[in-house]
Amino acid sequence: MAVNVDTVYQKVLAFANKEQRGYITPQEFNLFADQAQKEIFEQYFYDLSQLTMSLGNSSEYSNIIDNINEKIAIFETTGSTLVLPVDLYRLGTVIFKHGSINKEIEEVQSNELMYMQASLISQPTTQRRVYLRTGANSIVVYPALTGASVSYTYVKQPSIPSWGYAVVGTKALYNNARSRNFELHAAEEPELVYKILKYAGLSMKRDDIAKGGQGLESLQVQQEKQ
Repeated sequence: MAVNVDTVYQKVLAFANKEQRGYITPQEFNLFADQAQKEIFEQYFYDLSQLTMSLGNSSEYSNIIDNINEKIAIFETTGSTLVLPVDLYRLGTVIFKHGSINKEIEEVQSNELMYMQASLISQPTTQRRVYLRTGANSIVVYPALTGASVSYTYVKQPSIPSWGYAVVGTKALYNNARSRNFELHAAEEPELVYKILKYAGLSMKRDDIAKGGQGLESLQVQQEKQ
């Protein structure tokens, strides 16, 4: 489940007001929100790389790795065009397809391909195709085959969140139709609030935000009942 952009903004405003920071405009919030989501998203891959390198085959922190993979899985999708999607962040498995053939192919760099093509032993063949990612961010398969296609998995970049609004009088009122929620895992809501406040110049402890957020939610429920 995604993180609601209005919920995050209201919590950010409440904490900012409590700390006498002043009003954070929708434009400021949207800028900080995009930065926060990108930072959290990119941290997944850094943490995963560090844990994998340091732990090897150890199962001591396997739950942490599983948790990170679960959060990344939200952004995993598929493609089937030789021109890669504009929202691509990381390319996964690439499958060469022709008739009844569905075979995974390996990526090579341009210098590797040059040496492979010059060798009778290692050059790409119909039994061992490879692909190259070009500067135009597209896939070129070697050797080529008319009528063939590819399919692949990839991790997409998160869409830019936006707190949409309509101005009534002098006040910006939330407009759901003009808004785009965060795409991060629901568990990241407190971290989003923390980072957005940090960008806004407020230094708060994560625990205080988590506890304060629970208090705000209770208050909102009471207000709705009234």
